[in-house]
Amino acid sequence: MKYRQLIVLSVMLITGGICLSQPVKPTIIEDFKPSTKNQPGQEYPMVNSQGYARFRIIAPEARSVVVSLGLGGTRGGTPLSKADDGSWMGTTAGPLEEGFHYYHLTIDGGVFNDPGTLNYYGSTRWESGIEIPAHDQDFYALKNVPHGKVQQILFPSPSTNTSRRAFVYTPPSYEKDKKERYPVLYLQHGWGEDETAWSNQGHANLIMDNMIAEGKIKPFIIVMTYGMTNDVKMGGMKNFKIEPFQTVLVDELIPYIDANFRTLADQPHRAMAGLSMGGMETKTITLARPDVFSHYGLLSGGTYAPGDIKDMSKVKLIFLSCGSFENATGVKNAATALKEAGINAVSFVSENTRHEFQTWRRSLYELALLLFIGK
Repeated sequence: MKYRQLIVLSVMLITGGICLSQPVKPTIIEDFKPSTKNQPGQEYPMVNSQGYARFRIIAPEARSVVVSLGLGGTRGGTPLSKADDGSWMGTTAGPLEEGFHYYHLTIDGGVFNDPGTLNYYGSTRWESGIEIPAHDQDFYALKNVPHGKVQQILFPSPSTNTSRRAFVYTPPSYEKDKKERYPVLYLQHGWGEDETAWSNQGHANLIMDNMIAEGKIKPFIIVMTYGMTNDVKMGGMKNFKIEPFQTVLVDELIPYIDANFRTLADQPHRAMAGLSMGGMETKTITLARPDVFSHYGLLSGGTYAPGDIKDMSKVKLIFLSCGSFENATGVKNAATALKEAGINAVSFVSENTRHEFQTWRRSLYELALLLFIGK
């Protein structure tokens, strides 16, 4: 009986008598709009309400055009198809997570930026950028509120025998009350990025402006500088040495900021945080110099253990965060262990995000709520 059933089943499969379920590809809604990261007047790339991205490149002599998404192309490629007019067009196979994404083009084996978009420094090079509108994008939106300033400074660095660059955010009230002094957050970028990242990709200044306008935080200064002192190429983190950067930050930049800006120049009013590699820098430097910083923040940048903290009285806050597709359990468990040891520790997990700037925008917002409370 079983043998006869197998024969019948085989015949039905061959003749189509049984329909095996196939994954249903969702219908793409044709409500595409230009990305907010496009060059003025450029229509492509476009994004739709589902989070799909569509690209169009003019390259009539090309044989192959692929869009590589993510930092260094880590999110995979989207091949484009050639049209009769010589343009190449394609849509991502699925929706992208909310927020900012790096990408570049590979045309016949060569790597290029998309001429339709603005450029952002990431992957140790200037990359194209695309923005998938987020449901919570209001907290970093450009609004009609008082705005602070982001100014470039050049500070002397005898240890590296040059002048180095930093960007300093001062809150809206900084220019009005010349007597007021402010706490300072030293905020570091990730691997392959530079001191422009937190303003350009992260909108740190807009996050601060909006939070201050809403009365959610007390104003403070943010300082952003380049976190490398030696020329280390992609994949060469084993060659990175933290000690020279620690000298630049602690012995050169901080004294310059305290001498040229109205800061509260003491350990209780000084914080350090960083994303990814900047988190590694933050952890190493804060543990090596607990006399300098009182508030620590690791944004997708690892964790602290209770045994790392030698003098708990010097630590006012440890903030740990990541995206939900990262090490969320590890971050939560680390914060719990720190709290059980008597340390003021807070964890935050950004829902439905990865190792990308939407995670870090949200993390900065949550961190800012906790910094310098009662100071």
